Amino acid sequence: MSKRKVQHKVVTQKGKEKGKPSPTQGWSFHNHGLKLLISLFLIVTTLVAFEEVRNHAFLNFDDDVYVTENRQVRSGLTLKSVIWASTRMHAGHWHPLTWLSHMLDCELYGLNPGGHHLTNLLLHIVNTLLLFLVLKRMTGRLWMSGFIAALFALHPLHVESVAWVAERKDVLSTFFWMLTMWAYVHYVERSRLNRYLLVLLCFTLGLSSKPMLVTLPFVLLLLDYWPLGRFQFGQLSGNSKLSTSKLISSSDRRSVALRLVWEKAPFFLLSALSSILAIIAAQRVGAAAPLETYRLGMRFANALVSYVSYIEKMIWPSHLAVFYPYPEAFPIWKVVGAGLLLGCLTVLAIRAARKRPYLVVGWLWYLGTLVPVIGLIQAGSQAMADRFTYMPLIGLFIMIVWGVQDILAGWRYRRVALSILAGVILLILMMVTRFQVKHWQNDVTLFTHTLDVTVNNALSRNNLGAALFRQGKYQEAIVHYTEALRIDPRNALARNGLGVALARQGRYQESVDHWKEVLRIKPDFADAHNNLGNTLVNLGKYEEAIAHYNEALRIKPDNANAHNNLGGALRRLGRHEEAIVHFTEALKIKPDYAEAHGNLGNIFTELGRVEEAIAQYNEALRIKSDFAEVRLSLGLAYLRVGNRDSAMKEYEILKRINPDLADALYSEIYK
Repeated sequence: MSKRKVQHKVVTQKGKEKGKPSPTQGWSFHNHGLKLLISLFLIVTTLVAFEEVRNHAFLNFDDDVYVTENRQVRSGLTLKSVIWASTRMHAGHWHPLTWLSHMLDCELYGLNPGGHHLTNLLLHIVNTLLLFLVLKRMTGRLWMSGFIAALFALHPLHVESVAWVAERKDVLSTFFWMLTMWAYVHYVERSRLNRYLLVLLCFTLGLSSKPMLVTLPFVLLLLDYWPLGRFQFGQLSGNSKLSTSKLISSSDRRSVALRLVWEKAPFFLLSALSSILAIIAAQRVGAAAPLETYRLGMRFANALVSYVSYIEKMIWPSHLAVFYPYPEAFPIWKVVGAGLLLGCLTVLAIRAARKRPYLVVGWLWYLGTLVPVIGLIQAGSQAMADRFTYMPLIGLFIMIVWGVQDILAGWRYRRVALSILAGVILLILMMVTRFQVKHWQNDVTLFTHTLDVTVNNALSRNNLGAALFRQGKYQEAIVHYTEALRIDPRNALARNGLGVALARQGRYQESVDHWKEVLRIKPDFADAHNNLGNTLVNLGKYEEAIAHYNEALRIKPDNANAHNNLGGALRRLGRHEEAIVHFTEALKIKPDYAEAHGNLGNIFTELGRVEEAIAQYNEALRIKSDFAEVRLSLGLAYLRVGNRDSAMKEYEILKRINPDLADALYSEIYK
């Protein structure tokens, strides 16, 4: 008996059946005008929601690693820095394009944080426009594509990716994600090798910005199903260039699917290589948590709960925080409930796939793109993070927007109701986002807010303590460091910070005890060795201090602070030539190190090399003009060479900076 072929005619757009004119013919100019209008709306509303970031400061949470304390980045775009960016696995990642973007910012803006923030915002705006144009090109639905792009632009969950300089990798990699999708649609419209290679290039650049793009080949397969209609199973496409009236038998479906998967083989290979590099990079800096820290059962439980929590925060974006602590345990009802909900939604999306393909595509987009950051491979100590939703939420937005459109398709007042509802939603999102952006103004505002909306947050306690310490509020810093240690007694960073704060209050022995405990917990903590050395110097124990400085340099040879401090200890012991070597090395590592220039000037003064000392003092003041101690030393040096006029100029400046030191210089001038 012959097999009867089941044939399907692919209908690609309403009114696009063969023989019928396109409903869009004759209003192309009007359509382009609307696209321009929507694009302007997206730009303006995004600027209104995020414009305050231009006044925000750098944070003490990763911004130091990526910019402010990274000498390679701060040096700008040089051959040496470009080689470093291309070859080093730093900060737990291999993402050379991200490093290069930060270097370019330093080239353009220096360490003015406003410029760095505006680059993030600009990338976010471009991502929004690309999302709108790509969706419009794939589906032919102008207003629905625009509304999804507006949700992406204005949702408060995306504040973290935009308002945090260190998350440049998020907005930059998404830029290449969007370009990859754009190039892919271009390739699908007309399959040529050069177009295929362009898709591959955009994808590679995205992986070089952040490995989050490892799931993009999977997303391209989803787009093949809907809205591109390349599986030819009867789903709809909105791009007339993708239209086809070809009849396909059910026996050919498998070969079509295999061909499309094979087409993505180079992409999956690049994803695998990027994943391996990401794991290696995370392990090198200890960012990849071992199974002993977060057991497999806890990771699965956290993943299930996080999937649902992200949906909750998408619907009701409250209690957003820069860091969500990993809980000690999850209630069993919460884990089981999350698993059942996710399972039911998956089954419903699959069952509705033939009539409403956008549901399964949007749902699998959401589930799949979160896989690298859902915590099965734990990187860091967070349970979840708002920034992880930057790309995945697009899948849920597609489900919601297309779903509501279908549900209300037959309602007479659909357009009016949807327009009002969309306006209200976007207005609310814009207001909430502006409010959320304010929390990112500086370290104190950010971590104070985080402690208000989370519990047992040792990391935020530590970072708030560090911020208060830099403001000279040592007692307040001690309170937060102590609370961080109550939550996590093995928190080496908090104990190290507590030691520094106690030392500033003159409580040297207490600080020594804390640093010894830090080094028992984490023997290779270079900063703790350096800080312990500083306190031992204050206690007059120079030889012990030198041993700890040397240990800090053994662990971290490019530690400019340890070189400078070691030079200071050697100077006190009269070992001047050795001290000069270490001050000079500190300046090689960090040329704009004002304190090292000042210390080198002091030692030159003691050796009678006064002209060299004056040159070092002037360089220190060029970097840090309000460095009062150096101005005093420079004034005294001028007196030693008989330049009383220059000494008087330093006195006049010093009067405004530090009257007490000015009086001391005045006494020497008129002695």
